[in-house]
Amino acid sequence: MMSLPVVICRPGARAAPLAEAIDAEGFAVERAEVMALEALPETQAMRAAWLDFDQFRRVVVTSPFAAECLAEALDRYWPQLPVGIEYYGVGPSTAAALHDTLGVRVHVPPSGKEHSSEALLSLGSLQRLTGQRTLLVGGEGGRALLGETLAERGARLTHLAVYRRRLLEPSPTLRHRLREGDYHALVVSSGEILEHLARWCSCTALDQPLIVSSHRLATLAGTLGFRVPVVASGATPAALAAAVARARDPKEADVDHDDLEKG
Repeated sequence: MMSLPVVICRPGARAAPLAEAIDAEGFAVERAEVMALEALPETQAMRAAWLDFDQFRRVVVTSPFAAECLAEALDRYWPQLPVGIEYYGVGPSTAAALHDTLGVRVHVPPSGKEHSSEALLSLGSLQRLTGQRTLLVGGEGGRALLGETLAERGARLTHLAVYRRRLLEPSPTLRHRLREGDYHALVVSSGEILEHLARWCSCTALDQPLIVSSHRLATLAGTLGFRVPVVASGATPAALAAAVARARDPKEADVDHDDLEKG
């Protein structure tokens, strides 16, 4: 067991499986509470979408928490889900949440691609959407790429934010670790969290391994001054834990020097 912990910054219930996966690799794990996810009160627009849910041809969900919020809402209005709807998740964790809560089959990005909006948009069934009613369910803020692209491809888009993200000030323990670089690796799979934590990172911390879930985040890390971003194959617990293990040996780690240069 390593003496220094791996600090993980995944909010909500999804932190537990990630901690277990990293622990299984032989590392001590420390959870950092730096973001809270809060379901938003139901609005008139939400209620209209839930009542007309059977009119949608495609439903695109951007995160596991959005999937949970969607399932909770539909449970109030649809004792039995309507048929004929195609469901999409940005990554396997979102797909698993939709399957577990709604029992539906879910389209995900092609195998071998990063779990991202760009990868999801590469699916053949999302190329031509003329006149198709499409529901996009996610959180407040975030990237506009999915919604803009679906609309450009002809979808009759309804975009609902069902939850908000609230950044939390780091605890005294986490501030100390970020000031001293007192950890084995920092695991972040959110650009918003990464930008938030960078405010407290010293030069020492910026030289420690940073595990990120995509090349896009590695590029952002470079602009923020992180020198050792290690890119996981995705945002799943297994992928992130494997990247932590690779970070033991810089020769084995997928350090994204190209993205650092771009930044």
